[in-house]
Amino acid sequence: MRWKTADFAGWGRALSARFDVARPERRRALDALLSEGLVPAMGMRRSYGDAALNAGGRAVEMTRLDRMIGFDPATGELEAEAGVQIGQLAQVFAPKGWLPPVMPGTGFATLGGCIAQDVHGKNHHHAGSFCQHVTSIRLRTAAGEVEVTPEGTPDLFRATAGGLGQTGVILSARIRMMPCKGDVMIVTERRIDDWDEHIAMLDASRATYTVGWIDATATGSGLGRGILEEGETGSGLVPRRVKFRKVPFDAPRFALSAPVVRAFNQLYWRRVPESGRTVVKPIGDFFFPLDKIHDWNRLYGKRGFHQFQCVVPLAAAGELRAMLESIAGSGLASPLAVLKRMGPGGAGHLSFPMEGYTLAVDFPNRAGARDLIARLIERARGAGGRIYFAKDSLARADDIPAMYPELAAWRAASSDADPQGTLATDLVRRLKLRGAA
Repeated sequence: MRWKTADFAGWGRALSARFDVARPERRRALDALLSEGLVPAMGMRRSYGDAALNAGGRAVEMTRLDRMIGFDPATGELEAEAGVQIGQLAQVFAPKGWLPPVMPGTGFATLGGCIAQDVHGKNHHHAGSFCQHVTSIRLRTAAGEVEVTPEGTPDLFRATAGGLGQTGVILSARIRMMPCKGDVMIVTERRIDDWDEHIAMLDASRATYTVGWIDATATGSGLGRGILEEGETGSGLVPRRVKFRKVPFDAPRFALSAPVVRAFNQLYWRRVPESGRTVVKPIGDFFFPLDKIHDWNRLYGKRGFHQFQCVVPLAAAGELRAMLESIAGSGLASPLAVLKRMGPGGAGHLSFPMEGYTLAVDFPNRAGARDLIARLIERARGAGGRIYFAKDSLARADDIPAMYPELAAWRAASSDADPQGTLATDLVRRLKLRGAA
């Protein structure tokens, strides 16, 4: 297996690195690579920042190790290799009455990546985080291959779930799939007029899947307006799927200028009637709305973009509103902004989810946006919240300990699993996660 040197970027394209990558197609080839020493693993590189980058080093890409090893229809337990994509699992199993229990906003995320980030979805308020449905993980550590389970090896499991791949290379895993009614989504859309109504509707929602699109450019009495989507699985005729499209070039700077974004958001908000509506969608269109636009990150131009995503406790909703006021007043936000309510916690020491409200907003990579995000991170920390490693590209090492109170326990467990620190990535070094900040 040969190593090839190439340039790679996070999905936001604002951070990049040059390093050596190998792409094994068989488990035997992977074992041969890792026998020479552990290196970080990466999947489809859908983390927005530098979580999958390793400047000047090596990494092994797991995307070709994507077998579905076994499925028990009596229990819904699936065993699969780390490189399988979540969207593929949904496509294969939804017609059979099963779905991955938690799905992030892109179907291109791999099983290994979902574990390494302990991802959340539109059903966190009911279902929790991804790793709360993982029953075992096959992990290659510095000491060799081990099986990691919540009951048998709880310390290592909590360090691996959301642990950014720092305890070992995830080889495969078993997850409990969730029953569903079919591969159709029945989606109720409601137009939301302001912040207070948005929060109230999120609190009141009893739907299995709930997400709010928020107009991050609206100010004054319209602050926080948006669209609430509530979804349930169903069966029946599937609407014609929209053809996949590809963004052929980097968009010019004016494409995301403040006047253009405000006009787009106004039209997008008004697309839903005042009385609301119910629509039927293919399952992928609801869970992964941007996946049908390949390379949509090029819409932000050559310099890319940053995303700010935080979660704050329920009692800090007022502080989150103040953050949105700063964002709306800046004129820097893109049309991609999401508000969700989250339920209790995650499965790991460094899991992002916690009970509260999460706000995610994309910003073109400009100096003003970077300064604004720095202030937003500080406010999230002060509110008792945290930022999401899968989306971050600008946080500082000093920001993290207060946000992640179990950091010390994670450091101890990850150091035991990888004492030489050979699994460290650019994000881990930037935030000094493996050493004292």
